[in-house]
Amino acid sequence: MDSAPPLAHGGNLDEARRRYPGAPMPFLDLSTGIAPRAYPLPTLPAECFTRLPEPADHAALCALAAARWGVPRGARVVAAPGTQILLPMIAALRPPGTARILGPTYAEHARAGALAGHETREVATLAELAPAILITVVNPDNPTGRLLPAEALAKLAATQRAAGGLLVVDEAFGDADPDLPSALKLVPGGGVVVLRSFGKFHGLAGLRLGFAVAPEPLAARLEALLGPWAVAGPALRTGLAALADPAWEAAQREWLRDAAARLDGVLAAGGLGVLGGTNLFRFVEAPPGTLDRLGRAGILVRGFAHWTDRLRIGLPADAAGLARLAVALA
Repeated sequence: MDSAPPLAHGGNLDEARRRYPGAPMPFLDLSTGIAPRAYPLPTLPAECFTRLPEPADHAALCALAAARWGVPRGARVVAAPGTQILLPMIAALRPPGTARILGPTYAEHARAGALAGHETREVATLAELAPAILITVVNPDNPTGRLLPAEALAKLAATQRAAGGLLVVDEAFGDADPDLPSALKLVPGGGVVVLRSFGKFHGLAGLRLGFAVAPEPLAARLEALLGPWAVAGPALRTGLAALADPAWEAAQREWLRDAAARLDGVLAAGGLGVLGGTNLFRFVEAPPGTLDRLGRAGILVRGFAHWTDRLRIGLPADAAGLARLAVALA
């Protein structure tokens, strides 16, 4: 059992049940960085399902997203059925060449670069990123929580503009803390695309809604690749409600801060050292075998083939989940 490789991505409960057939049910899934407190779904009219989405609703959604994040003039929001589908499209905005990704990080960026024909490699330091036609950084990073300061982002953007390249900044976990450095203000200068997730912060990953913020010419190309009706009617209606709800947004951030602090206490009591993370997950040092020990207890966390002593642990939804994790770590 301990020799089984970690799951390729978090959230695969079917595979976890196959791997740990004797685990108590239901599984406690802490393997993703998705908020366990979800935005309450609005009442969805039948037209969401029976009619094609209205372009006016799509435009309104993008406008609300721009207002939520303070997107500057000269940058345009592109809505898509999740940020995942955007990755190979964005990588293809530059002709095949060298792609470099600051890692270790979310593996799908490397896959997207390869799909677009780039010679793609993860590197460990900022100095190794350039020269490259495509540079990708995840900020804050998944899974480590590493954070690049605004000055480093600006320097990378200037390098890419001068070389005719593209800087992609994945800010999928940025909504949990609006005070974190963001590359959004760099977009109008050209050569920069920023990714923002909806499902992680709002706890609605299955809705499949995400955004890119890009300069006008690149935004137009992305929208052409996505085609009409890219975002489904139910996702549009839910996004319109959630992005126009600042009270829930503020309450969610407070809840996430408190939940992360409670998780820190359980991890410390269980002997796991917190190395980093965000308010949606923690990146920890753990004794080898902890991944499978938790799995046998019916708790799924994120393991890594290249880091046998590192885990990413998401937020339990409630006191019962915290208690279950505490018992498994004791």
